Amino acid sequence: WDDADFSQGVGTTWYQQEYSTLGSTRDPLVRDVEAKIEKYLKILYKAKWTLKVTWEKAPAYPSRLDDTRTNTYQAVLSTDGNRSFALLLYEDGRMQWDYTELAADNVLMGFS
Repeated sequence: WDDADFSQGVGTTWYQQEYSTLGSTRDPLVRDVEAKIEKYLKILYKAKWTLKVTWEKAPAYPSRLDDTRTNTYQAVLSTDGNRSFALLLYEDGRMQWDYTELAADNVLMGFS
């Protein structure tokens, strides 16, 4: 949605866990990620590595204007060694940042 702003001491970003799948045991989160990728992209997918990053109670930039409307969301990064995916997870109906108050209306999502 926008930049999170932790400068006022509200909210936390943390790397919850890295999931290596070199062994035969597969964590339920990894199995869930694989199932989502297979369902939505209609491909076979077995993760070799997965990382979950959580932004908890993150206020939108600039938080000095309003740090009460926060969001908790996650990015799950996963790769099978050839293909990589980023799943962005938000709690249904809980995005509290107001996009009508953004300074810019040209949104760019991705990486370079």
